[in-house]
Amino acid sequence: MSTSNENDGAAPQRITVVGTGYLGATHAICMAILGYDVLGVDVDPGKVDRLARGDVPFFEPGLPEKLAEAQATGRIRFTTDFDEAADFGEVHFICVGTPQKPDSYAADLRYVQSAVRELASRIHGDALIVGKSTVPVGTAADLAELADEVSPEDARIEVAWNPEFLREGFAVDDTLHPDRLVFGVASEQAEATLRDVFSPIVDEGVPVLVTDIPTAELVKVAANSFLATKISYINAMAEVCEATGADVDSLSAALGLDDRIGSRFLKPGLGFGGGCLPKDIRAFRARAEELGVGDAVAFLAEVDAINIRRRTRTVDLIRELVGGDLAGKRVAALGAAFKPNSDDVRDAPALDVARLLYLEGAHVTVYDPEANSNAHRAYPDLDYADSLEEAVVDADVVALLTEWSEFREASPASLEEAGAHPRMVDARDVLDQEAYVAAGWEFRALGRPAPQAGRVAARVPAH
Repeated sequence: MSTSNENDGAAPQRITVVGTGYLGATHAICMAILGYDVLGVDVDPGKVDRLARGDVPFFEPGLPEKLAEAQATGRIRFTTDFDEAADFGEVHFICVGTPQKPDSYAADLRYVQSAVRELASRIHGDALIVGKSTVPVGTAADLAELADEVSPEDARIEVAWNPEFLREGFAVDDTLHPDRLVFGVASEQAEATLRDVFSPIVDEGVPVLVTDIPTAELVKVAANSFLATKISYINAMAEVCEATGADVDSLSAALGLDDRIGSRFLKPGLGFGGGCLPKDIRAFRARAEELGVGDAVAFLAEVDAINIRRRTRTVDLIRELVGGDLAGKRVAALGAAFKPNSDDVRDAPALDVARLLYLEGAHVTVYDPEANSNAHRAYPDLDYADSLEEAVVDADVVALLTEWSEFREASPASLEEAGAHPRMVDARDVLDQEAYVAAGWEFRALGRPAPQAGRVAARVPAH
């Protein structure tokens, strides 16, 4: 992909990105890499200062290098000044958070509303405000009214929506090489502007879907809801397998060979977490109920419940493996982030399991290659180790809770040499059970029968 935007010989288009959290910082940096002049805006001076110094305030592989590359060209700056932001360009991306409200499942839209209010009240002339944040359907229409109410008389502001589909750990590639672009627009001019802004990506042949704005708002939550449903479905089958002695890995392989179903994300384990899937499916349910169609997505309540049950079931397996009582038992909790290649502990299943173990009286030592600091801020009562070897010393049981490669590649012998008692609970179904059992370990995994002499090992075909 080209790293510069020729823009028909004109100077590079100037783009404002409001919000420099995970989504906003990634979008701003990658747009600068594509050749645009970018101004990142945030109300948090500390975040702005760190980015200005070339320090990405979260862990995302490849992003620090891209920030350094963008800053070397002089095409990216960061500020807290909304006056400067309003004057900077004609296209403004809104990338602020939409967390779950503390008292309900609904999305908290105050940050989005504040961003649009602060920006629109300062804009003169033509401008396109492009939402990327995940919002309930109907939000863009409300924001357009807000922008019209607070903007100066000479402002001509249009609102469009361009949902993001970033995967933590792969955000740079997902931004520069997305599998699709969705433009939710109300005019041909807005579509033309977005096609121009994303021309370096569109020119690579990335599919572009142009929709009305409500459809664009729905795309992200619908995609996340479908993904969450697929994950919870196989985890529901894992519960049935545990009750019957069947093997969920073999079941998953058989299902995945069906072209109508496919094998992606059809893997049993501890379930999903992070800052998107859990809160997005809950907010979707809340919005559907507001619209009077709550029954249509009522199944998402059980999708959520199945996901939460995986955490308590993991605790059950750990308790069973140490004899039925966790009080005083030492547990090495390997992982805190909700997924590998991330330091995000929001709604992290791994950290929740560690908390539940602690509440039952276990002595829990957590180790995560990147998320220890964030985990400690969330749960300071847990103990944290600086290395895998330190975490497993004197552990009565080792629990693999986040599938970092460091944990997947550790051998049973190395863990035992470091001081672990040979008991393993693989909550992510990624370890070689036969290797652990052959090395003398007691081994349990979600959805898989306990190892028994004479049992024929499942043979899963390679894809």
